[in-house]
Amino acid sequence: MRQTTALNKYLNVRSFMKLRGVQTLLQQMQDKFQTMSDQIIGRIDEMSTRIDDLEKNIADLMTQAGVEEIEATPEKAKEGQGS
Repeated sequence: MRQTTALNKYLNVRSFMKLRGVQTLLQQMQDKFQTMSDQIIGRIDEMSTRIDDLEKNIADLMTQAGVEEIEATPEKAKEGQGS
């Protein structure tokens, strides 16, 4: 009886240690994933700002060159090709 109790305690401790290790690993993975997600979102925000700046610079250059912004609808594009 005593050996069975000791064995059960050993197995319970061992199971607890394995579970603790799994929990630690999961927490490390979650932390790493969060860090990577934050970096990706930061890069996307930076890229968005660069695109906005680029669009503004293009619009400024078009204004300086005297070019009006042209937005052709599909009907107008077809009419222009048929002429």
